[in-house]
Amino acid sequence: MTYARPTPALAIHDLRKSYGDLQALKGVSFDLHKGERLAFLGPNGAGKTTLIRCLAGLTNADHGEIFLAGQPFKSLEARKQIGFVPQEIALYADLTTRQNLQAFGRFHGLRRRELRDRLAWALQWTGLEERADDLVGAFSGGMQRRVNLACGVMHGPRILLLDEPTVGVDPQSRQRIFKMLDELSVTGTSILLTTHHLDEAEERSDRIVILDQGKVVADGSIDELVEKSVGTQRLVRLRIDRPLSSPIRAGVSEGAASFGTPGENEIATRIDDVSNHLPDLIELVRRRGYGIADVQVEAPSLHHVFLHLTGYELRD
Repeated sequence: MTYARPTPALAIHDLRKSYGDLQALKGVSFDLHKGERLAFLGPNGAGKTTLIRCLAGLTNADHGEIFLAGQPFKSLEARKQIGFVPQEIALYADLTTRQNLQAFGRFHGLRRRELRDRLAWALQWTGLEERADDLVGAFSGGMQRRVNLACGVMHGPRILLLDEPTVGVDPQSRQRIFKMLDELSVTGTSILLTTHHLDEAEERSDRIVILDQGKVVADGSIDELVEKSVGTQRLVRLRIDRPLSSPIRAGVSEGAASFGTPGENEIATRIDDVSNHLPDLIELVRRRGYGIADVQVEAPSLHHVFLHLTGYELRD
């Protein structure tokens, strides 16, 4: 028996956009599924901002198609399914939390009972019930981010676009914001976010799309991206008690390999199976007469994947 695949919440096909001679998007395609948390990464100038602007309806692509739950993006009803929260705080500083939420709710077409219900939900969701009547201009950056996020979802969108949702906030506020996003995801909201924090992308997303020079260069879970790009070997570093006099060479039965650079107090190599190969490596070093002061094992991460695929460090 075959089953039809569910219609993606968001589907992008061959999206292209140019500004004069600059090709910002060169045929971008990917899907976003219901309840999925997708992190969108790329070095500066990769095309992330242009893509977000196209999806938010702030600019039109030159070519390609966007579908929301199977409906063409040009549909007014489809546009109502999207919530967009820009990187810049977009609040009225001289209004209270309640007044800001009411204003954005009315902007999204909410009236009377629906507006009251969503307002009550937003105050509870942000944890700001007790600050409902305080001016947001006096709030910390993290609190303003929470209000800003709530304003962007007052209409209950099925898809939420976030541009750097935790920029400039403290670690505690970052945790609170991602707890809020997790609650949305559980209820079926699909989330696409851009971030410069690779740890956020790795720990807080179900899937990662990497954009470079206007093209998608990787799409998958962190495990899939690691396996396809840098491999799953662990980097092992052994700090020894004195400088290495010559490379440590393993015999044929030990893998016919050599480790270490003469004159250094560290031996570094890559191994496939830590539980089986690390004890053998330690024993080999000890048999050559060296004491081991420290052992470090580094697993491949999204940082290694990103650097391998783009050649850039991801930074603001």
